[in-house]
Amino acid sequence: MPPIPKAELHLHIEGTLEPDLAFALAERNGVELPYATQDELRAAYSFSDLQDFLNLYYALTAVLRTEDDFAELTHAYLARAREQGVRHAEIFFDPQAHTARGVPIGTVIGGLARALDAAEETYGITTRLIMCFLRDRSAESALETFEAARPHLGRIAAVGLDSAEVGNPPSKFREVYARAREAGLKCVAHAGEEGPPAYVWEALDVLGVDRIDHGVRCLEDDALVARLVADRTPLTVCPLSNVRLRVVDRLEDHPLPAMLDAGLLVTVNSDDPAYFGGYVDDNYTAVRDALGLDEATLRTLARNSFHAAFLDEGTRAAYLKEVDTATG
Repeated sequence: MPPIPKAELHLHIEGTLEPDLAFALAERNGVELPYATQDELRAAYSFSDLQDFLNLYYALTAVLRTEDDFAELTHAYLARAREQGVRHAEIFFDPQAHTARGVPIGTVIGGLARALDAAEETYGITTRLIMCFLRDRSAESALETFEAARPHLGRIAAVGLDSAEVGNPPSKFREVYARAREAGLKCVAHAGEEGPPAYVWEALDVLGVDRIDHGVRCLEDDALVARLVADRTPLTVCPLSNVRLRVVDRLEDHPLPAMLDAGLLVTVNSDDPAYFGGYVDDNYTAVRDALGLDEATLRTLARNSFHAAFLDEGTRAAYLKEVDTATG
């Protein structure tokens, strides 16, 4: 059976760097990786928490140097996404992880855009690009990054906030989000993954976000759940990521069913699939098997993904029809 049509809304392009491509780019660019083989690198994909993952994630970005590198990375993701039933992808990227290494922001965006320009014709996938700020860097660094990106804002649909959550509340980035909204961009933010429900409130009320990335800890706050339900604020949940980063111990313990039962607009996504053991349809299959979700619930999740996407209404309606008419 072909995968159900879906949108992917929580996907870090740097987190799609598979070991074979990492080694190929390292050789191309003369970068020495601290691993002798692909198997040795894969063995390092065992994390005790978010920071443990981030340390490896940022180390591997060293292989990304040129526009061609970013284009190749993006093409590799899009090819896999097509196989996973993705019809629309909203892709995060972390410019500060690259500019800090001396890679110009124009090189990063240029390479990503080159692949995304071909995405609909080559892969049948519409796309949006979301520029994320690293929350463990300063608010000033985020502002500098936003201003450096101004010549490229025509390529960017939204801003986001990622990296180490605890101790870096959304309110730290109030000013850069105000600038983004003034520029007409959509806003999203990681909140309520490792951080408390209070961070979700801040993302909503201080940053004015349109969507919450992760948000699984919202269930600890009944008033927050009621707010999210009333406002139909989407949550981009990443189940396999939550297990790999020890947000939950086992997939069978995941709060996804409780979130659906509460009436939340939940979507399922892959986050950093090269590191977390599966792309987006692998996440659908995993939650189906571990949580006993039926076909109707999986279709609800797929519909939710298009309702939560930054799409014009005509395109959204066409994709929803694809979900409704997909054989299953």
